[in-house]
Amino acid sequence: MFTGLIETKGRIAAIEPSATGRRLIVEASDWAYRPEAGASIAVNGCCLTVVESKDGRHQFDVIHRSLEMTTLGRLTVGDSANLERAATLDTLLGGHLVQGHVDGTGEILEIDDGNDWRVRIAAPAGVREHLVDRGSITVDGVSLTVARVLRDVDVSGSSVIGFEIALIPETLERTTLEALQVGSRVNLEADAMAKMVAAHVERLLSARDERPQV
Repeated sequence: MFTGLIETKGRIAAIEPSATGRRLIVEASDWAYRPEAGASIAVNGCCLTVVESKDGRHQFDVIHRSLEMTTLGRLTVGDSANLERAATLDTLLGGHLVQGHVDGTGEILEIDDGNDWRVRIAAPAGVREHLVDRGSITVDGVSLTVARVLRDVDVSGSSVIGFEIALIPETLERTTLEALQVGSRVNLEADAMAKMVAAHVERLLSARDERPQV
């Protein structure tokens, strides 16, 4: 589990092909954290396992499925990445409970970078049904509040559902979100509590419908 509070920004130092996908080598020499092999780190919101860590360089094996389901497959050498170590029982929960299991990728629709940064994002199925005004959402590993749910947004003639977030200067400085551009894709994870409640309600309704009628 994670909190969605980014600890540092790393840099993609190398990408190597592997039999199961790719190996990402992330440089974060300024990060005080020194993980051991087997530790979990969220890289742009994706929970990855440290294969090797030495001299501020952390190596991760990413399987084909993760490369397809997330934006990790789009990373290139030199790109920045949001990093967060796994939470412990004594971690301050300043964000919200984040699993590091990306539900899908969203597309940046609009960016209003005036005095109040507003970013509008199209959400895929698996995320959109859990969007709630003032609810929680994780964007590239960053815990954020849904400022507004967007309904019937017209994009290239198709009707989509998305959401709007507001970014404060502190978030822009500490994360990679300042580099977002219209058309960029981001990793999205819906709120874990919302997903659990929705799944429970769905089971209850399904069980009710399956009861024999008297």
